Amino acid sequence: MQIAIISDIHSNLAALEAVLAEIDRCGVEKVYCLGDVVGYGADPAICIDLVKERCERTVLGNHDLAVATGEGIEYLPDEGQIAAEHNSDQIGEDQRAWLKSLPYTETVGNYTFVHASPGHPERWLRVESFFLAQDQFNHFDTDLCFVGHTHLPGILCNQLGVLRVREGHRYMINVGSVGQPRDGDPRASFGIFDPITFSYELKRIPYNVERSVKRVWDEGLPKRLGKRLEKGS
Repeated sequence: MQIAIISDIHSNLAALEAVLAEIDRCGVEKVYCLGDVVGYGADPAICIDLVKERCERTVLGNHDLAVATGEGIEYLPDEGQIAAEHNSDQIGEDQRAWLKSLPYTETVGNYTFVHASPGHPERWLRVESFFLAQDQFNHFDTDLCFVGHTHLPGILCNQLGVLRVREGHRYMINVGSVGQPRDGDPRASFGIFDPITFSYELKRIPYNVERSVKRVWDEGLPKRLGKRLEKGS
């Protein structure tokens, strides 16, 4: 059975709805979320409710923690801190409790799900160097580990020279960001894995960016948070 993996929604309702519609169109029944459901965007409460309804498992992201408890908010960018405080005011206590209850990691069958990195997930490491990336394979036992956090999609194999997902190797796969792409492509990003063929596909889905930008500005959030959506950066 195929699975869909989403991450870094960041309270972007239009992007989340577009991605869930595409997942339904593809006939994928199980969805897993790698965290940062909230932060940056304007619609945290309904995004939480949709993820709770649609996702089999969800792990904790650093923005989720900041919004739910205030912990680590000082490490966010200035605009991220403003958005976290806004989002915290917008969610109900049941939604806050749900965010607080999320684990740092989940393992399901041959899959590991974590927001930032399997090694010390509570530190929110950005896995951007070769040596740090290779060390991460020592911290999970499954063939596949799905991550988000950097908003930059990519595939890392435990063996040099392997550029696509195929059986016989282990992988750490960054599925990119649903609601805050940072690779210059403003389309929403997520992944689909097929265990039968042992294949992975990165999906890029257009959505109503203008609607999300307007929501950011209507809520009085920093205008740059809207502008970034237009550029995907």
